[in-house]
Amino acid sequence: MNGMDVLVVGGGGREHALVWKLAQSPHVGRIFCAPGNAGIGREAKCSNVPIAVNEIETLALFAEDEEIDLTVPGPELALTKGIVDVFALRGLRIFGPTAKQAELERSKVYSKELMRKLGVPTARFEVCDTFSRARRAIVSFPKGRCVVKADGLCGGKGAFPCQNREEAEKAAYAMLMEDELGEAGRRIIVEDYLEGWETSLMVLCAGDQLIPLATAQDYKRIGDGDTGGNTGGMGSYSPVDRFTEAMINEALETIVRPIVAATGFRGVLYVGLMVTKDGLMVLEFNVRFGDPETQVILPRMKTDLFELLYSGAEGKFSTTEVEWSEDAAVTVVMAAEGYPGKPRKGDVINGLDLALETVPGLIVFHAGTALDEAGNIITNGGRVLGVTGMGATRRLARTKANLGVEQISWLDAQYRRDIAA
Repeated sequence: MNGMDVLVVGGGGREHALVWKLAQSPHVGRIFCAPGNAGIGREAKCSNVPIAVNEIETLALFAEDEEIDLTVPGPELALTKGIVDVFALRGLRIFGPTAKQAELERSKVYSKELMRKLGVPTARFEVCDTFSRARRAIVSFPKGRCVVKADGLCGGKGAFPCQNREEAEKAAYAMLMEDELGEAGRRIIVEDYLEGWETSLMVLCAGDQLIPLATAQDYKRIGDGDTGGNTGGMGSYSPVDRFTEAMINEALETIVRPIVAATGFRGVLYVGLMVTKDGLMVLEFNVRFGDPETQVILPRMKTDLFELLYSGAEGKFSTTEVEWSEDAAVTVVMAAEGYPGKPRKGDVINGLDLALETVPGLIVFHAGTALDEAGNIITNGGRVLGVTGMGATRRLARTKANLGVEQISWLDAQYRRDIAA
């Protein structure tokens, strides 16, 4: 099983973490990443391939030509476009859900209605495709306090927690009347505003086998103290001590197993949870590794990730016992000026080597980076870097991550100072 070739699809921080971890396996020979980024291209065993994540047929042809042994899709776009279906028809080994199973993430309406049918705990909700319906739904919630969500994919930026009727109607109007989120927002959900604390649980699924990964907490808002607009995630930490083993088992039995049984789901099921006084409630499902949660989970994983994903793609995991480091991990995301709106690109990034040299055990996962003509690493997206510190305690891991961030700079870089505080 040595010398196996892997294709990772995507070019963000999650994919860099996947490449970094897969490269540690003695079974892996070459790794290709499509399209990759400046940091991924520097990893051992890895080469970037200039194929976009939605060019499914081209990716399949590449996998055939290079005799790829395992493909790992990172972003939801490739999965909802049916990459698993296309690869399976060609006899190519791939770990992930089919397009039909990926509806769990692509459509909030589909996932909410399935949860209601199966009795999976989630917030009360109404589906609206006109502004008049949305206004009637908003009125049904006390003082209009609710969450307004786009039905489709919005890169983690399609949910609007609203404290009153005015805020809720403004969010609904922007999507349904002003087409602010395009196709993704032409149908919306208005749901109950849940009180509690959020956490994430990712589960590897194959047949009736479920492997919960280490717990992680992410930070959605752009600013310290959870202020400002929603983002794809500005940082994370692992483990989440208050998310207990009993809670994990409850989530597996009352949420994950019913969904997997109903859909035949295979791949990574990400469950966004709110822990309320009434128990666990599902906020959302994703059908792939989370970003930036993957950047704190994989550095803590001792088990060979390649063996898990390769066997999972065959339909049965080689083991369900995954070993984890006792150390904590903290990732601070550094973002470009303008994010989460229109980020500025092309700024030269300084201090990367200095950070890695001066902070022991620091890992820097690239997301929105590229190389300019002079060979400089430059910003090329909204979320640019994930600076990950490891330590015996969360406090030490956080200190290392923040020390790394202090060494790295570009014009008007944004980051939060309270991740894992």
